[in-house]
Amino acid sequence: MKKEQWSSNWGAILAVAGSAVGLGNFLRFPGQAAQFGGGAFMLAYFISFLLIGLPIAWSEWIMGRAAGRNGYHSAPGILAFLGKGNKSKYFGALALLIPLVVYMYYVCIEGWCLSYALNFFRGEFNFNADFTAGQYFGAFVGASKDGAGLSWGWKGLLPFLFFVLILNLFFIYRGVSQGIEKICRFGMPVLIFLAFVILLRVLTLGTPDKTKPENNVWNGLGYMWNPTKVLVEKKEGNSWKKTQEIVDKEQISKMEKQAEVNSSLRVRRVGMFEQLKNPDLWLAAAGQIFFSISIGFGIILVYSSYMNQKDDVVLSGLAAASANEFCEVGLGGLLTLPAGVAFLGVAGVVGQGTFGLGFTVLPQVFSTMPGGNFFGGLFFFMLFLAALTSSLSMLQPGISFLQESLKVSKKVAVLFLGGLTALGAFFVAYCSESLKALDTMDFWVGTFLIFLFATFQVFFFNRSFGVKEAIEEAQMGAKIGLPRWFSPVIRYICPVFLLGIFSLWVSKNIFGFSFESGGGSTSPYINDILEKNPVALMSLGVILLIAILLLCIIAKAKHLGKESSVNKAV
Repeated sequence: MKKEQWSSNWGAILAVAGSAVGLGNFLRFPGQAAQFGGGAFMLAYFISFLLIGLPIAWSEWIMGRAAGRNGYHSAPGILAFLGKGNKSKYFGALALLIPLVVYMYYVCIEGWCLSYALNFFRGEFNFNADFTAGQYFGAFVGASKDGAGLSWGWKGLLPFLFFVLILNLFFIYRGVSQGIEKICRFGMPVLIFLAFVILLRVLTLGTPDKTKPENNVWNGLGYMWNPTKVLVEKKEGNSWKKTQEIVDKEQISKMEKQAEVNSSLRVRRVGMFEQLKNPDLWLAAAGQIFFSISIGFGIILVYSSYMNQKDDVVLSGLAAASANEFCEVGLGGLLTLPAGVAFLGVAGVVGQGTFGLGFTVLPQVFSTMPGGNFFGGLFFFMLFLAALTSSLSMLQPGISFLQESLKVSKKVAVLFLGGLTALGAFFVAYCSESLKALDTMDFWVGTFLIFLFATFQVFFFNRSFGVKEAIEEAQMGAKIGLPRWFSPVIRYICPVFLLGIFSLWVSKNIFGFSFESGGGSTSPYINDILEKNPVALMSLGVILLIAILLLCIIAKAKHLGKESSVNKAV
């Protein structure tokens, strides 16, 4: 069997960057930054990047190459080999389960993006007060009833879902260098070029509606980046309730004058350090880092295993992370929210999540602006490319695992996983009411298990692999070495930071604890289980069945990790 490998170090960097650059860069990140204080969020975001993001990414690059040079290219094999024992390989099931399940709902969103792109280019979207983008999106995905979104035609989901599933399998079957690397070499530059074109258009929007001077692109940038938030609050009983957030200087002045003569109204400035006291802000920032750099998925472990000892893993890790940060902060942070504020005002984008911002707010914006069909088409085609380069990375860990553990051909591995994940994707697409299946899988696998596996990886790296061995491994082919701060950060700060964030996340999102009030109620995801919501239980059943299948295959593959030391690498 021909050994898989990247054609160049640059190809590996682009592939890892492609796996990280996705919908989160252009939709999730702007929404998180705006919701949690703009400038304050960015400070927490960069602290999280330095304390957990980059160190964990480097650890994955180093461990992956070390095991890959000894012939292991799956997470169970890598962990068993580096962990000097077969027990470690069972934790590798998480690094297989996470990308497989995420892939099942991610390709559905990928199909949404392609559908929106083509329908914008065809001039089919004309959203107004009578027929909003939100109404169209709900009907398109079938949010009102299970199965309601499964239809054919230009405005149906099925043809686009079939297409993206086939497209993904085609490139994955061609392998890491001829498939994944080639599409990333093409897709990443095109994606960045399209983002620049759309960004240029957004930054030249000015004030689209002269009757609403506060709705302009500069206030959109201010809403996104200002370190201080200005809130208008109204007194209700003995407490103050936020009524709106304002950015425009004239609006601020106007509201301050009203507050002077109205004792039940006040304008309050919330500084950056006050915002940083909010645990929710740190949870959001740290959570975004996992999506940003693609850590905790097990993807970097597998991708780096196809590198050789002449490749610089430190520089590669830094370059891939930097490319992603440029797309996220430099492009996504300047593009999405300013466009929404310019046309719909601050009130039109406040509280919008990833889907709300991407599929209800922005289509409404593009439908309104001059040349909107063209730029809307470009934007959603850019999102499609970002989603494609990410989804391609999600099946490779499983394919490498099946080839390594069961000694099957690539064709068999691709067909098996392709069929399995296609069934999962159609399950997600069918169980569309309130997007319950997608939401459940994203919470338990796309968030909870990613936190869990990333935490495990840090402790595994320190106890089983070792920082000293990691530094020696990183020096092979190095043009730059690991910085001195890497060792104390990965040993002490990163584990404490991760455990703290993970504990806060569990307290809030599983036990329902509110950091603002000190009380709270049971998480809706726990309520789904207690109340026996059928779709939520079926979604958890799918996750459990795949986990059991993976564990059974791992148990059968007794040859994984037979070598006992990294020092045997050649």
